[in-house]
Amino acid sequence: MKTNTPASTTIFEHAYVCDGSGEPGYRADVWIRGDKIVHIAKARPDASASPTGPATAPPPPADARRIDCGALVLAPGFIDVHTHDDAIVLDHPDMLPKISQGITTVVTGNCGISLFPVVTDTPPAPLSLLGRQQFRFDSFKDYARAVDQLAPATNVAALVGHTALRIQCVADLQRPATPAETGRMCALVEAAMQAGAFGLSSGIFYREAYAADMQEMVPLVRVVADHDGLYATHIRDEMRGILEALNEAADTARQAGAALLLSHHKCAGYANWGRVKETLPLIEQLALRQPIRMDVYPYTAGSTVLREDLVDGHIEILITGSEPHPEMIGQKLKDIAALWGISERDAMTRLKPGGACYFQMDQRDVDQVIGHPLSMIGSDGLPHDVHPHPRLWGAFPRLLDQYWRVKGVLKLEQAIYKMAGMAARQLSLTDRGEIRVGNFADLVLLDPARVRDIATYEKPNQFSEGIEQVWVNGGLSYTAGQTKAGARYGRYVRKG
Repeated sequence: MKTNTPASTTIFEHAYVCDGSGEPGYRADVWIRGDKIVHIAKARPDASASPTGPATAPPPPADARRIDCGALVLAPGFIDVHTHDDAIVLDHPDMLPKISQGITTVVTGNCGISLFPVVTDTPPAPLSLLGRQQFRFDSFKDYARAVDQLAPATNVAALVGHTALRIQCVADLQRPATPAETGRMCALVEAAMQAGAFGLSSGIFYREAYAADMQEMVPLVRVVADHDGLYATHIRDEMRGILEALNEAADTARQAGAALLLSHHKCAGYANWGRVKETLPLIEQLALRQPIRMDVYPYTAGSTVLREDLVDGHIEILITGSEPHPEMIGQKLKDIAALWGISERDAMTRLKPGGACYFQMDQRDVDQVIGHPLSMIGSDGLPHDVHPHPRLWGAFPRLLDQYWRVKGVLKLEQAIYKMAGMAARQLSLTDRGEIRVGNFADLVLLDPARVRDIATYEKPNQFSEGIEQVWVNGGLSYTAGQTKAGARYGRYVRKG
């Protein structure tokens, strides 16, 4: 394993610490040495107060680096709980779209889509969302080893994708797996969990996995549960049948005994707007009987492969990729259809394969999901799109700008908890996600007055503002204004 760990001491002086727990912030000096947080000395409001950590801090070494934080906030490194960064951490290990947001750990393998265990040069949709170059891992252990050897700028925690398992093991994707096929998939999941995977994801929303029923899913999720792992799912239907799909996901996780994470919760489609008044109470009710959380991104548009069934005549669709017609990337589907003199659905078919942003959600629904106590933040960015959704570069600063500073939906401590501590707890990452003595030194120094996203749908590849410095495993990995790769200190993070 490649390691690149600083040996010196850095002291963040006079920082306003939002420690990722959701509790009120405080003033403190925070010491890091090597890859760990070693001392936290809280500012004492009176002489009787005592610091956190050792009763008396050891004298700092002569070469200690001191950073006067002033008006800046020191937060734990953000954890992007929903990514499709499986291949990009190997293709472009600088990870600038993520590290520049303050993200220090990415969770890969979501929506049933993962590199493992498919080996091919021509991955079918939706696996093609991960590009084409890295489908070369028939063992999860080999993928984890490749991440370690390359040491990307961010840490990587991975889920195993159910759709990838189906493509490898199921002869006919238009039917449920046979018991023998399910057994082969279970064996692959077992090996992956032993090698440090964090759980299983599914995307039965997609055609390649839509035929999977609970008889197929429960045994797979039970393997994950045996390792205290997580089951994350892009549910079967986020539109008219969303309540039934939520119940199906909850029943699957409950029968298997696993914690459930509902991916990018939304009520999609114009006819579905306003239905969070139904979905959120249902999720709350289900959470009384089993562990459930959801992730969400702070935008009204989703992004996925080109699909005719998502063209409803109401929502706007922005083309982000098209293999046969790359000249149409960045254009609206309705404008392309008008130019070609055909319907929007026919234009979608002509543009395939490719991807698009679908403006499917109502802003009021998004606000309610983000403000809900069971939600955490995931970007769901697609780094291989030529013209990606702006969430790839801006989701986390956008949460701070729009939902803390502008709208006041969240307190600062709540926002940081949703971006760090809550995700760490969901993944059982006991030594990341919070600023505590003994935890790994994944840290973000941000300017609360300036932090905001700059990426837009028209110009998505833009750095955010107000993220001043990012530290990964004790190493300075990003400084505001940096536009090229710097030192990389990331690792593959193994469950347990």
